[in-house]
Amino acid sequence: METNPRDMPTRGPARPAPYVVSGVLLGLGIIIPLLVPMYASIEPRLGGMPFFYWYQMLLVPIEAGVIGICYWVVTREDQRRRDVLKRDMPGKAPAATNDDGGEGR
Repeated sequence: METNPRDMPTRGPARPAPYVVSGVLLGLGIIIPLLVPMYASIEPRLGGMPFFYWYQMLLVPIEAGVIGICYWVVTREDQRRRDVLKRDMPGKAPAATNDDGGEGR
């Protein structure tokens, strides 16, 4: 019996921990800026700028870093899932790769 290529899985089983960690970090990145009473003050000033403003501007690069970490964690998990499937598929030839390490067509 021949199997349809569309029925074959493209990834192995997922571990929930990377997705939970990413979800919590992204959730905190949404919730913390919404807690305005926590940082709604004038003091301490930074270069004459009230705390309310410089705190929000400080959050922008911090959140960019958090989003980058979440992307790295989820991408790494996705690659692990793909590698598990490649390792567990006996008789399947490995995909051709380009000079830059990407998969060929």
